[in-house]
Amino acid sequence: MPAETHDLASELLSGMRLLGVQYRRIELAAPFGVGFDSAPGRAQFHFVSRGPVMLRTHSGRFYVLNTGDALLLPHGTDHVLLSSPDVPCQDVHAFSSTPVCGNVCCVKACAQESPDEPAALVFSGCMEFDLGGMQMLVSAMPEVLLADTLMHKYPEVQPMLEAMERESLSRRAGYASILSRLADVVASFIVRGWVESGCGDAGGWLQALRDPRLGKALVALHREPGKNWTVAKLAAEMGSSRSVFAERFLAVTGMTPVRYLTELRMQLAVQWIGRDGEAIETVAWRLGYGSLAAFSRAFKRTVGKTPGALRAEQSQRNTTQMAV
Repeated sequence: MPAETHDLASELLSGMRLLGVQYRRIELAAPFGVGFDSAPGRAQFHFVSRGPVMLRTHSGRFYVLNTGDALLLPHGTDHVLLSSPDVPCQDVHAFSSTPVCGNVCCVKACAQESPDEPAALVFSGCMEFDLGGMQMLVSAMPEVLLADTLMHKYPEVQPMLEAMERESLSRRAGYASILSRLADVVASFIVRGWVESGCGDAGGWLQALRDPRLGKALVALHREPGKNWTVAKLAAEMGSSRSVFAERFLAVTGMTPVRYLTELRMQLAVQWIGRDGEAIETVAWRLGYGSLAAFSRAFKRTVGKTPGALRAEQSQRNTTQMAV
C-alpha cells in the first residue's frame, strides 16, 4: 500500500473507539444454539477458546470457527453460535448468567456437559464502535472480519490470541479483566488490518484509499478539517486542475468536495461534542466556522438536531448509565 494510503488510514483511525461494554464467557455443550440480537452502533466480537463452533450470520452465511479463531461483526447484526446448522437456538439472555467482575459475566449455554465431549468455550464482547464519526467507513465493512487474515501482516496478534486462550481456560485471578482488555486490542487490530489492506474490495469513496493522487487531497482534508478549503486548494493537493479534481472526487466518493468537507466536519463535531464533551463554541472554532450560528445551522442541516440537543441527549445517557 502506498505511503499516502497509510497516511489516510491513520487519519481515518485516529478517532477510533472500540471499547467493550459487555463481555460474556460462554460455556457450550452440543447440541447448542445461542442467538445474539442486533445491536446497532455496536460491534460484536467472538473468540473461540475451545472449538469448534459454527457461526450463522444475519445473511445466512455459515463460518466454522476452531480453537484460537477470532472475528468481529462490525455492524452488530443478529447472528447465532451453533453446534450444527439445524440446531434450534435460544437468545443468549435466556441462559443463566453469573457476574464475574465489572462488565464480564459467565454464561452456561448447555443443558448438561457431557464428559465424553468437552464443552466449547467462547469469549464474546459487545463493543461500542466509533471511528470518530466516520460511519461511512463502518458501513463499507463486510458482515464479518476474521482475525486469521491478519497473521502474516501482524505477527503480534497470534501471541495475544494464545494469551486469550490461556486466560479463558485457566480462570486465574483477574482473568476476566485481562481477557476484556485483550479483546479490545485484538478487535482494534482487526479493524486496522482491514483499513490498511485497502478495505478489501469495498468501492465508493473508499476507492480513494487506492488512489495515491486523490488520497493526498483526502489526507489534507482529514488532517486540517477547519482550514478554509476551496476546490482550487484541494486540486493543488492532488496536483491537477480544478475541473479534473472535482470530477474525479465526485466519481470516487459520490459527493462534491464541499459536501464531503461538511459531512466530515459534522461527523467530527458529533464526536467532539457528544463523546468527548467539548464546548460547542470550541468545536465551531476548531472546524473553521466564523460564528456559532453558522455552525449550528450546518450541524442541524446535516445531523438533524442542534448541537445543544446532542449535548443534552449525551448528558441524559451518561446519567442513565451511572444510575445502572
